[in-house]
Amino acid sequence: MPDVDRERAWLLTVDGAPQSYVDLDEPEHLEFEYVRRLAHVLDCAAEPGAALDLLHLGGGALTLPRYAAAVRPGSRQDVVEFDAALVELVERHLPLAAGARVTVHAADARAWLEAAPEASADVLVADVFGGSRVPAQLTSVEYARQAARVLRPGGLYAANLADGAPFGFLKAQLANFAAAFAELALIAEPGVLRGRRFGNAVLLASDAPLPLAALARRGAAAPVPAPGEWGEGLGPVIGGGAAGGRPAAARRGGGGPPPPGPPPDGAVSRA
Repeated sequence: MPDVDRERAWLLTVDGAPQSYVDLDEPEHLEFEYVRRLAHVLDCAAEPGAALDLLHLGGGALTLPRYAAAVRPGSRQDVVEFDAALVELVERHLPLAAGARVTVHAADARAWLEAAPEASADVLVADVFGGSRVPAQLTSVEYARQAARVLRPGGLYAANLADGAPFGFLKAQLANFAAAFAELALIAEPGVLRGRRFGNAVLLASDAPLPLAALARRGAAAPVPAPGEWGEGLGPVIGGGAAGGRPAAARRGGGGPPPPGPPPDGAVSRA
């Protein structure tokens, strides 16, 4: 549906729930807060304007690939989106800007990842929901290891997740990714991280130190501030489950929890 306040801006809904928002004239305008947090990761992944090789699991209306093409021109981007009808709809009605080096694959995200070449991506972004839940096949320790295999040394993994207290899903995800990556962080609104409500959280992982200071500055300056937690600060969330030990329960991937009410913004992306 069109945005009456912005010419050539569109809100894509799936089954009545907001899925993606795109502004064809201004791809750097990001409506959903969690998408801004993922964009902050892209901003901090390398020097400003440097081209990167990006892999997106989950495509929707291609909001983040459009952003990356605008702020990091020349970047090569692969997008894996399960819903072929959605891919066709977006291609027909919400075309990419001329020159954007974005290739969209109508495929299963886990299968595509397993077939992807080793060390072929600088950043891997996962924003995949089946209905309002993260699919189980994208939550296991085996999946985390596949993500680590595809990333280059120093590469960044960023995933849009959703959970609430007592954080059973986030605990398992942090533990699983601790089995594959040396560095972890979470970015979310304080109300989510403190267990006051269910909501989106961005999981970051890398085999190298994360750009935490730069991410913290961007998070603090956002319209809805979203500080990060890392190192010992993850303790209240993970309960010690991800620090230097065996992956936690649900390590084979139990899928994300459904929201207690309406799904979080954009939480109906398809793989």
